[in-house]
Parts: sequence; structure tokens; C-alpha cells
Amino acid sequence: MSTLRERRRAMQETSAIYVPPGWPLRVRPPGAPDWEATAIEFLLDCCPADYRAYQVLRRHPIVLARFAAQFVESQVQASKSGLAEVRVNLADVVPTEVVQSAVEAWAEQGARLVRLRREVALVEESLRGKVFIRKL
Repeated sequence: MSTLRERRRAMQETSAIYVPPGWPLRVRPPGAPDWEATAIEFLLDCCPADYRAYQVLRRHPIVLARFAAQFVESQVQASKSGLAEVRVNLADVVPTEVVQSAVEAWAEQGARLVRLRREVALVEESLRGKVFIRKL
């Protein structure tokens, strides 16, 4: 039978590698070897390619996370705006089925961006020191 100390240590080890739902698959769990390197690559991929040229973003992952969060949020807002306007802007220039396909494309992109926004937020929280604990 394990002691209370052993059980607590096992719980801490388990919670140290726990990541919440929505954690990006490409990013290792916080505390794993090279987890920050995988977080940096993920965050850079969320941003425009030009961001890779800024050493401050590579050297300071928290700064990169904030840049990525702002960029992804702007994309979420742009997709909402695009979806709201697509029918009006295209109705007179393309057939109805093309407008419907455009609506579906905007909706898919919007859903993808909302998931990406959550992933970026979770990585940013972790870089800021938040420890995710499994809830029973």
C-alpha cells in the first residue's frame, strides 16, 4: 500500500503532464523536455511569416504568445465580418450555389479559428506559469 506522500507525488507528476481539452497536439505538455520549443514553433505558425524575423519573439515566448493571440483574434473577427457580409457582397456577381459555398467556407474557417484561439490562449496561459490540474 502506498503512503500519502507517494500518492501526492504521483498526483503532482500526473497533474504536471496534464493538458486541458483544446491543447494543441503539436505542443508538448508543459514541463516535458523542449516543450517551450514546440510552443514557439506552434505560435510562430499561427502568425504571419514575417514574425519569424523578430528575434524578440523567438527569445521571449510570452511576447510571441501575446502577438499570436492578437493576430488570431483579428482573424476571428475578420471571419465573422466576412461571414456576415458574404451574401450581400456576392449575391449579384456569382450564382447562388457559389454564394452558399462561400458561406460554408467562411463558417469552416470561423470554427477553425475559434479552436486555434483556444489553443493559443492555453499555450499563453502555460507560458505565464499556469498549471493545469485535472478535475475529478
